[in-house]
Amino acid sequence: MQQTLVPEAGVGTTEPSRRPQVLTAVAGFVIGGGVIGMLWALSGVNAGALEDAQHACSALARVGTIPDTTDSAPGERTVAVLAPEVLHRMTAARELSAAAAAANDTYRPLAEHIDGVSRMVFSLHFNQISGQRHLAQAEQLCTQL
Repeated sequence: MQQTLVPEAGVGTTEPSRRPQVLTAVAGFVIGGGVIGMLWALSGVNAGALEDAQHACSALARVGTIPDTTDSAPGERTVAVLAPEVLHRMTAARELSAAAAAANDTYRPLAEHIDGVSRMVFSLHFNQISGQRHLAQAEQLCTQL
């Protein structure tokens, strides 16, 4: 005996799929979340960069008076002894200015000048005209913040 299968009521009918609506909602959520996250991240970058630049200038000011031996005789050797905290502050100024420049290119000149000062300070060559020029430029840029 042969059996005939009869479809039940409603089994053979097709209703519109909700899959496109669900995929659209998920995609909208992901894109919206990404845009909000990007805006949130970008809004803090510039404010943080300004604070980093200001703190770099504060650290540079706390370094104190950096000796200027550019007027000394060529054969005259002048060696300055710097306290460890001076070197730490110089390092802090250099790192903070680099962080500010990485976050916002506006602060790149400040970072470059503070880096030039730090190279002069760490080498103890206070007779470098370029290092003294970097110091003057960094101090000038700091007054503009």
